[in-house]
Amino acid sequence: MTRAAGGLPDGLAPYRRTPLFDQDSLPAGLKREHRTKAGVWALIHVVEGRLLYRILTPREERVLSPGTPGVVAPEQPHEVEPLGNVRFFVEFHAARPPDGSPHAEGGALP
Repeated sequence: MTRAAGGLPDGLAPYRRTPLFDQDSLPAGLKREHRTKAGVWALIHVVEGRLLYRILTPREERVLSPGTPGVVAPEQPHEVEPLGNVRFFVEFHAARPPDGSPHAEGGALP
């Protein structure tokens, strides 16, 4: 699979973006296990500070900071945790924009 800039596969296009979150406005659902739908990739962009990104299967942890985005594969269980003051947003990508929420049932965003 060929990867484009940012670690996403070639042929994807951004179609939705979350608001800018900080350590206080971060939705509780993002701090516990959640996943994107089939075919939906995401990039976690840290604007300021640091964010712990946990991939739950297979188990992996990464510290994200400005210039170091986190790549979320489709249906991959993950969660995030702020490491002090942080500001970040999530950008969703797909070959064709899906209908509705980018998250699977029980996803974190309203």
